[in-house]
Amino acid sequence: MKVLNLYAGIGGNRKLWEDVEVTAVENDPKIAAVYQELFPDDTVLVEDAHQYLLDHFNEFDFIWSSPPCPTHSRSNNFLFPQGIIRYPDMGLYQEIIFLEKRFKGLYCVENVISYYDPLIKPQILDRHYFWANFTLAAFRSKERDFNITNARESVRTPNEEYSKKLAAFHGYEWVKELGNDFQIMMLKNAVYPPLGQHILNCARGNTQMELTAFSKTKRID
Repeated sequence: MKVLNLYAGIGGNRKLWEDVEVTAVENDPKIAAVYQELFPDDTVLVEDAHQYLLDHFNEFDFIWSSPPCPTHSRSNNFLFPQGIIRYPDMGLYQEIIFLEKRFKGLYCVENVISYYDPLIKPQILDRHYFWANFTLAAFRSKERDFNITNARESVRTPNEEYSKKLAAFHGYEWVKELGNDFQIMMLKNAVYPPLGQHILNCARGNTQMELTAFSKTKRID
């Protein structure tokens, strides 16, 4: 299966995928370099994912897209009174409409649960919105003993302990040389790997509801 992984980050969604030929697009060279170290067999491109989709969509069997989420997040409800005032980035809906109307393969667009009612109805799974042309089966995991969204103090004051817990939660090895701030930023933007695996399984027609523990630890360097 030829897969296009857009806004790839460090590849949390891709971590447990098997039997795939992946092209990953990430516009931050430093993050793209980390991704390439983690997945040396993938083709990694430092480009604008939004434009790459438009130019190359018909070359793939499955497309995953995770457009930037800050302008859609519910955090905007408390940022607005603080003077952070911004439009939602409509590139998200451009991609959903484009894939729905123009792409012949399977696709999944992921984003956060938004502070506004979504303009196109998504499927909701594990605190994410997903727009896909296949049905997502229910998902649960035995491993959610570390709640990212409730770790408020650690998010506000990044520290080594939180960084290490976050890395372990995603099945990665913490790397001191990369620093706490950078690793926390990468990991908080990463999709939980078993969830990424589950969604690809659903695309392939395997709608298993519960996944076994994953133990493939990768060093983030």
